[in-house]
Amino acid sequence: MKPDLFQAPDYYNLDELLTEEHKLVRDAARDWVKREVSPIIEDYAQKAEFPTQIISGLAEIGAFGPYIPLEYGGAGLDQISYGLIMQEIERGDSGVRSTASVQSSLVMYPIWKYGNEAQRQKYLPKLASGEWMGCFGLTEPDHGSNPGGMVTNFKDMGDHYLLNGAKMWISNAPFAQVAVVWAKDESGRVHGLIVERGMEGFSTPETHNKWSLRASATGELIFDNVKVPKENLLPNKSGLGAPLGCLDSARYGIAWGAIGAAMDCYDTALRYSKERMQFGKPIGQFQLQQKKLAEMITEITKAQLLTWRLGVLRNEGKATSAQISMAKRNNVDMAINIAREARQILGGMGITGEYSIMRHSMNLESVITYEGTHDIHLLITGLDITGLNAFK
Repeated sequence: MKPDLFQAPDYYNLDELLTEEHKLVRDAARDWVKREVSPIIEDYAQKAEFPTQIISGLAEIGAFGPYIPLEYGGAGLDQISYGLIMQEIERGDSGVRSTASVQSSLVMYPIWKYGNEAQRQKYLPKLASGEWMGCFGLTEPDHGSNPGGMVTNFKDMGDHYLLNGAKMWISNAPFAQVAVVWAKDESGRVHGLIVERGMEGFSTPETHNKWSLRASATGELIFDNVKVPKENLLPNKSGLGAPLGCLDSARYGIAWGAIGAAMDCYDTALRYSKERMQFGKPIGQFQLQQKKLAEMITEITKAQLLTWRLGVLRNEGKATSAQISMAKRNNVDMAINIAREARQILGGMGITGEYSIMRHSMNLESVITYEGTHDIHLLITGLDITGLNAFK
């Protein structure tokens, strides 16, 4: 088991832009990842298994609902703290960050923002503590980038709703106690429903044979005449804008998280380049290797500045969905390119589980697709700057 020697790059002294609380939150998450995630994650990725024993630790570092108010069990932190926690967790593994992102932005966030007080009191403290885990049901087998085409639906049966349909590619599904599910009512309007494990007709088969996010649990949500109590409808927002608002929060976390994966790949490649000897000198002394490393740190620094500014805008309530899209697309693309270049610096060793790079590279192939594909986010930016809708 190799020690975690990670040192975070900060080429433009961005720590000077952070508060003492930001740094304390980040450092606590960083120390936890070094202690609890790094020593085990390669084995769990090889086994294609999520390490459920880390759930309590994720809760302890505030990874579940960090911006949720204290009264509901959250940490009451700001958006930059949330981003820094996601950065550190994804530095460990994208799949572990996915678990935390889903819990925070796709389960706790809609219950907090769109739910009523009884729903907040019932669910949020258990989710914040990790006693309950949640998942988010939007994507369907035939509707990914077009969620408005969903066919999952519910009917008003008088004293309850009857839910039918299926969701696919759902992180946390195999072990989640709670699912926030988006479905159409009889008029075609999209609503959120809280579905609990144990409801008759509700099943969560696991998705196997993944080459990416192997240390994350992925599954389906199947609804076969599921009776959902009427009090489980999220009452305070409906329409497609409701789930998309959740995705804004999650995409913002991904923008930070991708920096973590990129930093880990860069740090690994930089250290290796100083230690690996060829032709009588370290490979870091060759021009082409320096070119790779110089471009990596430049792109990481640009992404750090972009995302820090986005965090400030989020704290001020000014960040737009299009700005979040830009950061998600840019930073994941940046990270996946750095992973590929870092792998080349390590040569053959780069494909082994002795180093984290190939695992990050495989994980990022999912991150660049989920919660809005790379191409969809480009079109969101295109729509925003031209006012012309390429989706129609």
